[in-house]
Amino acid sequence: MANSYYESPATHTPLLLDDDDDVVEAAVDYQGHPVLRSTSGGWRSASFIIGVEIAERVAYYGIASNLISYLTGPLGQSTATAAQNVNVWDGTASLLTLFGAFLADSYLGRYRTIVVASLLYILGLGLLTLSALLPFLSASDCETTNQSTSCSSRLQELFFFFSIYLVAVGQGGHKPCVQAFGADQFDGQDPDECKAKSSFFNWWYFGICAGPLCTFSLLAYIQDNLSWGLGFGIPCIVMVLALSIFLLGTRTYRYSVKGDEESPFVRIGKVFVVSLRNWRTCSSAIASEEESRGILPHQSSEQFKFLNKALLAPDDLKGNGKVCTVLEVEEAKSILRLFPIWATCLAYAIVFAQFSTFFTKQGATMNRTIVPALVEMTRLQTAEDYGLVDNPSATVPMSIWWLAPQYLLMGLADVFTMVGLQEFFYDQVPTELRSVGLALYLSIFGVGSFFSSFLISAIEKATSGMGQDSWFSNNLNRAHLDYFYWLLAGLSVVELAIFVYFARSYIYNRRGTI
Repeated sequence: MANSYYESPATHTPLLLDDDDDVVEAAVDYQGHPVLRSTSGGWRSASFIIGVEIAERVAYYGIASNLISYLTGPLGQSTATAAQNVNVWDGTASLLTLFGAFLADSYLGRYRTIVVASLLYILGLGLLTLSALLPFLSASDCETTNQSTSCSSRLQELFFFFSIYLVAVGQGGHKPCVQAFGADQFDGQDPDECKAKSSFFNWWYFGICAGPLCTFSLLAYIQDNLSWGLGFGIPCIVMVLALSIFLLGTRTYRYSVKGDEESPFVRIGKVFVVSLRNWRTCSSAIASEEESRGILPHQSSEQFKFLNKALLAPDDLKGNGKVCTVLEVEEAKSILRLFPIWATCLAYAIVFAQFSTFFTKQGATMNRTIVPALVEMTRLQTAEDYGLVDNPSATVPMSIWWLAPQYLLMGLADVFTMVGLQEFFYDQVPTELRSVGLALYLSIFGVGSFFSSFLISAIEKATSGMGQDSWFSNNLNRAHLDYFYWLLAGLSVVELAIFVYFARSYIYNRRGTI
């Protein structure tokens, strides 16, 4: 039997299997020894990992949720430009999860990737804090606009953007690996642990929502009223705490075994390459090959049938035995099958991107003493009734609780959408690609953020001509966010119809087949 290796922080050690029923197959401890179900993994380890992710989300949203206020305030950017910058940064952070997942699944392993990503994360947050604190980065003179007074220098902006994009790199390695590593602590072959794994995704999402919710108002208050340096410094301290918690659980974790088999990226890529090289192959030859391999007609084999051409060796490789197996073809189909679902969730991601941009700017104009487009229409009418249309810095005499319905509706949408997407993309990819599966789910929001930035830019150009105020005017009392929200509502209706069509025709991977 070929030796297998694991992805723990220690030196790779051959895995010696034990006949004991308590031994967890395909997993080892941090020293490379077989692990017992009773002394490793499960909720014991998952609790550490959920705690880590709660701390990371507090750190991330401590920056992201109020970032537009920093860009339009101290850095003096326009509302539209700031919204685009927030979307591009958030989108980059989400898309980098694909690269982080690739490194984890192919080279470093999830544990090492989490540690390295966390260190980069902490460094980025530390530099971000310095960018807001160090006096030599600020300009000696201030620029006054019709909304605020900003004091920033080119050096400060460069230092600031370098810092937040370093945070994006850290988040890109951290986010997909932590969740996959947490799910790895449950053995899918054990009935009890399989049920616990489903609960893990629910508790995971509850934690990452509850953590930022409890700290968001405090951090926003500190950033807006006390000090941006302190407001950025607290997330840095929280991230240090997150890494410490993660390291404390090292001895309890189960580490996935990596065998000597070919990389899943190579296997799946080979299927597409061989299919392309065999594109002229007639259907009768494919049918004959399927029959010789005992492949019975079923939904999975008939879908994306062009990939079945990979079962035949290209002319220049015949006789060498270098053909794709049925399992490899099914793996490739399982990945291709995800993309219609992925694409039809992009409209939801565009809506989600408004959480940290225009929702925040709306709230900043309202009374904060403490649906969507309809609330904005009411806010604009209130500003007109009180003669505040041309006074953008004034607080509209309208409670911020008017925004509660749109936040509540988006929160409910998150509960039903996020948990389902997480478990779906984790479960429907080959076992070795589960970090990538979760990165695919996260990339939906990355691409959605970029689309949101493009949409804002296009609308800004289309509506700001002829001396008119654009939909995203710096003076929100003359802007038309209500029109933008109606547009997003229309896109969401179309997206839902298309999603239902593809969801009804989706063929689920049977457990254990890939």
